[in-house]
Amino acid sequence: MSVIRPKYITFDCYGTLTNFQMAAMTRELFADRISAEQMPLFVKDFGSFRLDEVLGAWKPYEEVVKTALERTCKRWGITYKDEEGQLYYDAVPTWGPHADVPAGLAKVAKEIPLVIFSNACDDQIMSNVDKLGAPFYKVFTAQQAQAYKPRLAAFEYMLDNLGCGPEDVLHVSSSFRYDLFSAHDMGIKNKAFVARGHEQPANSIYEYHQIPDIGGLAGLVGLE
Repeated sequence: MSVIRPKYITFDCYGTLTNFQMAAMTRELFADRISAEQMPLFVKDFGSFRLDEVLGAWKPYEEVVKTALERTCKRWGITYKDEEGQLYYDAVPTWGPHADVPAGLAKVAKEIPLVIFSNACDDQIMSNVDKLGAPFYKVFTAQQAQAYKPRLAAFEYMLDNLGCGPEDVLHVSSSFRYDLFSAHDMGIKNKAFVARGHEQPANSIYEYHQIPDIGGLAGLVGLE
């Protein structure tokens, strides 16, 4: 395998670096209304509606979460409670990294600048970033870009503000649907899929490297 030495390593944050606990929180909050047998489908529907909510014009992340939850509850014929939607939004900044993240980032941070583009609002993200245990050169949000991933406008904003081209970055994510499909469409050849288990590997046409966790990055960039 040839070594990748990008100018920047760019990351998705929620799910890839931060242990994103939407599914666990949903199972806890709705245990009294959704059966254990049906819960996986309820969780899946909530995730699908969140994705759908970010595909149009930018709106605050709080609205994304609440509207997606409301649509999920409507589909399932249960009452939507705005205070439950607020619980999700308030919880996000409290979530810390996956166990492999601090050490994995430390292996590469001294040699290659690290960058985040997160589907977040500005008042959320730095609380999560501060828990990652590594210095980041830049942190961009959907609020700044006025566009969420997987929209290409989000990637355009990131590359424009880094002053570089798609050939200059290695983009790292645990999601094809939010990140790596769009990165491919943007001409970002160097991509790493972190196999966290919430998405399956995609067709090899997308030209990605699969790693089990963030510890696998050092090998990709020749630092191990």
